[in-house]
Amino acid sequence: MTTPIVSIASLLTGIAVLLMGLGLLATALGVRAAAEGFPDSVTGLVMSAYFGGFILGTFICPGIVRRVGHIRAYAAFAALAAVCAFAHALLVHPLVWGLLRLVTGTSLVGLYLVIESWLNSQTPNEQRGRVLATYMTVTLLALALGQYLLLIDPEAGLATFGVASSLFSLGLVPVALTRLSEPKAVGAPHLGLRHLLAVSPLGVGGALAAGLVTSAFWGMGAVFAKRVGLTGVGIATFMSMTIVGGAVLQWPIGRLSDRFDRRKVLVAVTALSAVAALATSAAAMWASAAIQACAFLFGGLAFSIYSLSVSHLNDRLEPGNSLAASNGVLLVFGVGAILGPTCSGLFMHLVGPAGAFLYMAAVLAAFTAFALLRVALSSPVPEAERSTYLPLNRTSQAALEMDPRGATQVTQPPHQSGAAADRDTGS
Repeated sequence: MTTPIVSIASLLTGIAVLLMGLGLLATALGVRAAAEGFPDSVTGLVMSAYFGGFILGTFICPGIVRRVGHIRAYAAFAALAAVCAFAHALLVHPLVWGLLRLVTGTSLVGLYLVIESWLNSQTPNEQRGRVLATYMTVTLLALALGQYLLLIDPEAGLATFGVASSLFSLGLVPVALTRLSEPKAVGAPHLGLRHLLAVSPLGVGGALAAGLVTSAFWGMGAVFAKRVGLTGVGIATFMSMTIVGGAVLQWPIGRLSDRFDRRKVLVAVTALSAVAALATSAAAMWASAAIQACAFLFGGLAFSIYSLSVSHLNDRLEPGNSLAASNGVLLVFGVGAILGPTCSGLFMHLVGPAGAFLYMAAVLAAFTAFALLRVALSSPVPEAERSTYLPLNRTSQAALEMDPRGATQVTQPPHQSGAAADRDTGS
């Protein structure tokens, strides 16, 4: 069986168009909030509502998809997202925006769920790693390209939100016209936090730290750029350079973590991320090129933390437990993501624009200290027993089913189970 390239391309095209709209919308909201004079602490709360909707959607969207089918659910979620995008321009008020962000987050996880279920059902086991990597690359590049649509109206007026709304609608077309049969339904995830903490406190802590940091960037990055004096092309470039860094540097970082003790690679990446966050904050006083370079480095390092944490968790798991554990870690990430923009906005409110990246640096430094403690208290996983690193999207539970490590773990010979069980109380 081979992957139907044309069909998968249509699914990837649909989500790419939609995510260009999402990337534009998130940045436009930050720019418009700053222009409207919203306090940064209030803007942070508004942006956090999106991630609250994302967690809510993780539990309610699978039931909706089961009841009405994938195509109808996708159409409904896309319509809601399109209406919400345009409504931001018509009803400029923090409370209204918070409610719209909540609905948008819920709708987006439903859209991800449908697309990722389809990709999962159409991909043979031997091609899962390739498809997962391609999907992640497409999503990040679409988000990066969406930033430059801000140039249509750098002040984020009605036209900007109209374009975002149109892209949400256009992203529906390739999926609605697909001839693929509908995949199986996906259930809501189960957290199992106590078990995850017993297996790998470091993996759980990394997922939480990644949520606290990356959501702060998505929610408050454009606000920071606006506050430090960037406009138009500068804001778009700042956001896109961070995203592109996240796409480019994950693979070399991942290869290093496959060759060396993954915990130490995670410590190094997190520590360097903290330094990059501080440099980005300080670069606001320098030339624009310095800000963009620091943003690229920060994105490349910070966006790798979640995937490194999940890979480390997989190293510690018994065979067959990868998918259930990854679902739980996704929810841990989501909890951090809800808090991230609010905490970042509060820091900005207290100390000025630099507070956005000072907050991220503080979180990363705290996790680095925790990771060093875990390295000192536990032994590394032998190289022969490590899983292979894969960059992961923090989207829906359906994406986790594309992770080929879950399938390979199930088929491991029985004599390996004991070794895995011995690792079940590691770092």
